[in-house]
Amino acid sequence: MNIEFRVDGTVIALGALDDNATARDFAALLPLSLRLVDYDATEKIADLPRALAAAGGLHALMTPVTGDMCFYAPWGNLAIFYRDGVESKGLVLLGHLLSGVHTLQRPGPLDVTITLAPPPQA
Repeated sequence: MNIEFRVDGTVIALGALDDNATARDFAALLPLSLRLVDYDATEKIADLPRALAAAGGLHALMTPVTGDMCFYAPWGNLAIFYRDGVESKGLVLLGHLLSGVHTLQRPGPLDVTITLAPPPQA
């Protein structure tokens, strides 16, 4: 499944969700309007309306890379990495940004709407 990140109706980034239970649970929440805020000059994070099914990711270690979209189970939030992160416990990979990582690197909060992308035109 592909998703779009929009600001004021304009697509600023595209992502692809992985085929796992947590990513499917995230997709079920869409469309979502979120305020992404900076965390540790590495990622944008946002609170979700509810926790996602973490499917065993609570104890796994993961080292996120630029473009990774994750659910951080201990806090119940979305984390989108615009720089490589450090090994962390509790990150569950949702998917990856296909484009637009640079749009997340700007300082300050970013109000986005995340939607499922329309299927490609044949």
